[in-house]
Amino acid sequence: MKAYSVNIIGLSNKVHHFDYEVGDRFFSEFDAGLITKGQFQVNVALNKHETFIEVDFGITGHATLTCDRSLDEFDHPIKVNRKVIFKYGDETREITDDVMMIDRGTVSLDLSQYIYEFIGLALPMKKLHPRFSEDENGEDEIMYSSSTQSEESTTPEEPVDPRWEKLKKLK
Repeated sequence: MKAYSVNIIGLSNKVHHFDYEVGDRFFSEFDAGLITKGQFQVNVALNKHETFIEVDFGITGHATLTCDRSLDEFDHPIKVNRKVIFKYGDETREITDDVMMIDRGTVSLDLSQYIYEFIGLALPMKKLHPRFSEDENGEDEIMYSSSTQSEESTTPEEPVDPRWEKLKKLK
């Protein structure tokens, strides 16, 4: 997306700041459908050096999610701070999750995919409406405590072989 591209060829070697508004229209551009609604403020600090570019993303806002239990929509607050380093090289490829190699002739960086992925990674695995969050925590505790109690009660005390008792005394 052109609106989220930064022309790096004309930037001097210093820190540059960019602010973006991300909304429903932004999410409709992506086919994944992971996020369809939300409102976010994205602050980008791009620090250009001779051999690499360091990009800090500060993303705050909310995503409108559908509850897995009741199918009600609710706003889930999200705050993300991530860093990506773009190193200059002979080809464009991903080195690690946070380090990318870009061709020396790269004119601009499209930040839209990074913004979308960072917001997507901040989403909870279980999308529960806030009114169910206390119920969910209680169920986990009950299930955990009952499983530990049942394990202890099902393992009867077995008599120890007298030969092992003598070996334990040697310590």
